[in-house]
Amino acid sequence: MSHNENLKNQPTPGEGLRSLKTTGVFRAINFELYVKPNLAIMGIGLVAFTGCLGYIAYMRQKYESMGYYSAIGDNGKEEFVKKKSKWD
Repeated sequence: MSHNENLKNQPTPGEGLRSLKTTGVFRAINFELYVKPNLAIMGIGLVAFTGCLGYIAYMRQKYESMGYYSAIGDNGKEEFVKKKSKWD
């Protein structure tokens, strides 16, 4: 074996698990370990996640501005209850 052939078999820096010999089943189950990052898809996911968090924050603020607050009910679940005056 020549020196050039040894260099071909050596993993290059940054390849990580892609350089190891694995089975097709392992690669199918752990697909995300072998795929290079896609910035467009990552950007779409980030925008969607931020939109979901923004919508949750908006709905929570909306209920609180209507006079509701979150409380734990008798069954242990969170409920939004209308604020009542001590005079009622």
